[in-house]
Amino acid sequence: MENKEIYERLNNVFRDVFDDESITVNENTTSDDIEDWDSLEHINLVVAVEQEFGMKFNMNEVTTMKNVGEMVDIIKSRI
Repeated sequence: MENKEIYERLNNVFRDVFDDESITVNENTTSDDIEDWDSLEHINLVVAVEQEFGMKFNMNEVTTMKNVGEMVDIIKSRI
């Protein structure tokens, strides 16, 4: 799967989780860039991403991801 497709799918997940159609994520996007991205929404986001891509993040990955680019790297390594 190409990065472009992963980012397109992630954009849809982020837009759904945060109920904001204007969100467009890139490799440098962090929780500081999205107003409602707090610890509770982070859990919802992780679950939604796992469902979208049919994979599971381990706890270490969830707690150490610094940006969306790292999330994409993990997704690419699993699919």
